[in-house]
Amino acid sequence: MATTTVSPAETPESVNSIGRIFGVLFSPKATFASIARRPTWFLPLLLITLVSIGAAVLIGQRIGWRAVIEQQVAKNPAAQRQLEQLTPQQRQQALEAQMKYVGIAVYVASVAGPAIIILVVAAALLGLFNLVGGVSMRFATSVGIVAYAWMPRVIYGLLAIVILFLKDPQTVDVQNIVASNPAVFLSDGAASWLVMLLGALDLFSFWAMLLLAVGYSAVNPKKLSFAKAFAVIFGIWLVIVLARVGLAAVFS
Repeated sequence: MATTTVSPAETPESVNSIGRIFGVLFSPKATFASIARRPTWFLPLLLITLVSIGAAVLIGQRIGWRAVIEQQVAKNPAAQRQLEQLTPQQRQQALEAQMKYVGIAVYVASVAGPAIIILVVAAALLGLFNLVGGVSMRFATSVGIVAYAWMPRVIYGLLAIVILFLKDPQTVDVQNIVASNPAVFLSDGAASWLVMLLGALDLFSFWAMLLLAVGYSAVNPKKLSFAKAFAVIFGIWLVIVLARVGLAAVFS
């Protein structure tokens, strides 16, 4: 495996996980080179999970799951049309039925979701870069890169927690708490596909993609450049976004 040319002070093998948390944000190239040599992943996964749980708890307490459901219905013309066909009693029954499981589903997703997402993304990118880039990467290395590249999501979660504490709960959009994408400018009732499209143009998502490209290119920069890594990652993101937008357009 090729090595990067960095000073010993930048990539000591003894760099701990806490140092790497800050390193990927302020010195990503040197930090990911260190992660590529000695991958770790537990601390970033723990932070992502704790922040995710904290945000879910606050949403349930400050906004309430009933308000969350009503907010999502207000943003979904198809759901509104379905509700309009029900009697007031049927609407209430439908709302109560959703409230029984939505909170549990969110908490389960907050606990298990981060680990599942990191493992799936790590496995997919491992296969692609080993195949396309020929970098001969190990799975543990891929998991470490993805886990640390997700640090922007921790920042997003922390900002969301602060906003949930300080802002009037009735004015919080649970789909865009930090208002980090253009979907914040859309009015209620906007087309679902447009909400999906503009919501995907998120500052923190692009930040994470850039870090992923830095991380994977650090494994073997001679075989996998930053530009090539980012092109692959951006291409995957684009396919997923277009698929989601297409489905939203079909079922809206």
